Amino acid sequence: MLKSSHSPRKRQGFTLIELMVTIAVLAVLATIAAPSFTPLMERWRVRSVAEELQSTIYYARSEAIKRGGGVTIKPTKNKDWATGWIVADRDDNPLQETAAPTSVSITADKTTLHLDRWGMVSDSNAGAAITLDFLVAPSGKNNNATRLCAGTGGRIVLTKDGGACPT
Repeated sequence: MLKSSHSPRKRQGFTLIELMVTIAVLAVLATIAAPSFTPLMERWRVRSVAEELQSTIYYARSEAIKRGGGVTIKPTKNKDWATGWIVADRDDNPLQETAAPTSVSITADKTTLHLDRWGMVSDSNAGAAITLDFLVAPSGKNNNATRLCAGTGGRIVLTKDGGACPT
């Protein structure tokens, strides 16, 4: 008996129909899951901006101690913290600048933070705490807000959901 030199090939891979069905199922699952990720993304974005401002305050403190005071943190433009902020020395030379955050609005009770030679927030109202509120800009809702509380004593606290500053 003669044996054929051609052996039947095994098919490997997917057919085009199987691939299209898989992609369609994934598209439906992604469409269902996407809206549930929106609040999570908003919280991450707001938290990131709050932590960026917190690190700016720590940087300004170290510069104030190094330079013997005279360091300020202020909004980049028009007293609006949402335009970004800048750390400057006593001659108003920029030391560090932070770009405007995207999709986050920032409201604050102070337009400028002054740091003295000990790295403490000094102000004409010398016992008042500095409070900054971070809110997601498009909706203006408070449920994903993070509040940054920086007091004259040097303590910085981030509170979830825009909660009140600890006393």
